[in-house]
Amino acid sequence: MKKYIIILLVPVFMISCKSKAVAVQNNPTEVVETKTDKKAIEKHYDNKLDFKTLYIKASAKYVDEKQSQNVTAEIRIEKDKQILVSVRFLGITMAKALITPTSVSYYEKINGTYYDGDFTSLSKWLGTELDYSKVQNLLVGEALDDLRKGKYTQTIVENLFSLEDQKEANIKKTFFLDPEKYLLQKEQISQPAENRMLEIKYSDSKVFDQGTIPTAIEINAVQPKGKTDINLNYNNISFNEELSFPYSVPSGYKKVIIK
Repeated sequence: MKKYIIILLVPVFMISCKSKAVAVQNNPTEVVETKTDKKAIEKHYDNKLDFKTLYIKASAKYVDEKQSQNVTAEIRIEKDKQILVSVRFLGITMAKALITPTSVSYYEKINGTYYDGDFTSLSKWLGTELDYSKVQNLLVGEALDDLRKGKYTQTIVENLFSLEDQKEANIKKTFFLDPEKYLLQKEQISQPAENRMLEIKYSDSKVFDQGTIPTAIEINAVQPKGKTDINLNYNNISFNEELSFPYSVPSGYKKVIIK
């Protein structure tokens, strides 16, 4: 079922596909005052997590116009090397994905299908440039883009630092940081001409020796064809354990071909 794959590969399938792409009408936001803090981005990266491996056990809720589903998700990350995500329903593995800087592989049980390819072919299919860093950043509460490489208009919006990047004419990106610790609170990616926007909200951050990580991620996507909401809640988090990354496609599954 597609919902399992969407939950499984949230960063890949929700950032901005063409036909499946995230979308929301761009709601007007009150700008209280204009303020520039040249060190805001630098301070944001002072919060960067320092770890070798990260294990997360989460509950996930998927809701669209037709259905809702509650599942559990197990996320294993070897920093900058690989991510393994397993989605289970009533204890049964319904989908699994292994993501590395050079490859994306997943399988889902309902239709007995799997995909095995790289970000190049997947990006062409989805119509947007994707990479490993975006997936990892979303899961640990860092900005999808490297803010140090962009130029942003800074304002104060609802008591948050708003960093707005409009260098691409057809895509608007805005990142919201809290004014105390400069942690990412929210990010939006929109295509106003196509009436599409993805909004990701982070909350309930917890402090560990390795840094601060949000334990609640709310993803809202609306397009003319409908709305999709995903809520991830991290119930168990541990760092720097010896983790295995077992992944193999069950026999008899059919390969998804992306042209």
